[in-house]
Amino acid sequence: MFNTLRITFLAGLLLVSAQAALADHHGGGHSMDIVDTAVDAGSFGTLVAAVQAAGLVDTLKGEGPFTVFAPTDAAFAALPEGTVENLLKPENKDQLVAVLTYHVLSGKVMSGDIAGKELSAATVQGSELDIDATDGVTVDGANVVTVDIETSNGVIHVVDAVLLP
Repeated sequence: MFNTLRITFLAGLLLVSAQAALADHHGGGHSMDIVDTAVDAGSFGTLVAAVQAAGLVDTLKGEGPFTVFAPTDAAFAALPEGTVENLLKPENKDQLVAVLTYHVLSGKVMSGDIAGKELSAATVQGSELDIDATDGVTVDGANVVTVDIETSNGVIHVVDAVLLP
């Protein structure tokens, strides 16, 4: 009897844990916003520094929802030498804002919403991004390497290149 009770308790505990994990992964409990999620991930240091330099932290911590195509540190490192440093200079803030907002869509666009489609999407910057989700996902030729990182105010898709307007 004691073993049956213990097994039942453990099975129930496992079920509750699995449901909590599933809810968190599928929109049930995302407590971190886009900025905090990027900081926590550890592979977006350059992006976070750029967002800070551009004065966009409060915007990306705002209500949203936003869809962000987030270049990794490696993507920024692949730019021609001096590009990042030049963009981060105070006198180039407008250009930095244009580059960063080119990575952002208004609204929450999940990979399942665009699967199998080719489309253009208006960025917050005002230009259009070409998205091809017919065989994997590319955005303006950059590969989306991780999709659907849900946050409290939108979603992040990780890209392997910096998108330039």
